[in-house]
Amino acid sequence: MSSINNALFNLRQMDDLAAQNTSIHQIHPLAKIIVTMVFLVTVVSYGKYSISGLLGLIIYPLVIMSLAELPVKVMLKRLLMLEPFVIGIGILSPFFDQNTLAIGSFTVSAGWVTFFSLFIKGSLTISAGLLLIATTGIDRVAEGLRMLKVPRILVLQILLTYRYVLVLIEELSRMTRAYFLRAPNDRGIRRSVWGSFTGQLLLRTYDRAQRIYVSMTLRGFRGEYHVGKTTPMGRRDWGYLIGWCLFFLLCRIIPLADIISYGMKGVLGL
Repeated sequence: MSSINNALFNLRQMDDLAAQNTSIHQIHPLAKIIVTMVFLVTVVSYGKYSISGLLGLIIYPLVIMSLAELPVKVMLKRLLMLEPFVIGIGILSPFFDQNTLAIGSFTVSAGWVTFFSLFIKGSLTISAGLLLIATTGIDRVAEGLRMLKVPRILVLQILLTYRYVLVLIEELSRMTRAYFLRAPNDRGIRRSVWGSFTGQLLLRTYDRAQRIYVSMTLRGFRGEYHVGKTTPMGRRDWGYLIGWCLFFLLCRIIPLADIISYGMKGVLGL
C-alpha cells in the first residue's frame, strides 16, 4: 500500500516542481526541448571509450538544477530509481570487450572503460529528461512538441498516457485500501483474487478515463491539446538556446579533462 502511495506522490511531486516560478521555469518550452535534444545528441555522439569528454557535460544538469531550485535529494532519488537499467545494459561490456587500453602508465580493461562510459551517458540522458519534466511540465512539453510539428496524434498519446498512469495509480490505491479494510489480517492481496482484482482495476480506470474524455469533449476538445495562448520565443529564450548549444559544441571539441590539465600545467609552470 505504501509503495502505491509513494508512486502517486512521486508523480504528483514532479508536477509540483514544474509549477514553480524560477528563471528556468520561465524559459519557453520549445527552447528547453531543443536544448535537451541537442544535449542528448551530444552525449550519444561520444565514442564508447570516451569518458573525459563526457565530464564537461555534467555542468549542464548541475547548473539547471541550481537555477531551477530543484531539491537535490528528490532528483537524485529519481535518478537512482532508473540506474539499475543503465547498469544492466552495460554490465556485460567487460565480458564482451577483452581488449586493453593504456591510460598514462596504467593498462586497464577496455570493457570496464566502456561500462563507465555507458553509465555516465545513461545518467546524463536520464537527468536531462527528468530536468525537462521538472522544469516544464508535461502540458508545456506537449505544447513545445506541437510547435516542433510533431504529429498531433503522437503528442496526444504521450500526454494522455501520462495522465492515464495517474488515473491507474489512483484507482489502484483506492481498491487496495478498500481491500485491506475488508481483510485487515491479510499481509497482501490473496492470489485467489488477483484475476478479479486486476479486471476490476482495468474496468474502473477505463470507466474513469472515459468520463474524463467526455468532459474534455464537452469543453471543446477535438484532438488538439492547448494550454492557454501559444507565445513565440523571446530574447531570453533564444539566449538560453544559443548559449547552451555553444557550450555543448565547446565540450564536444575540447574535453574538460584537457582544459583542466592545460590549466594545471599553466599554474604549476610545467
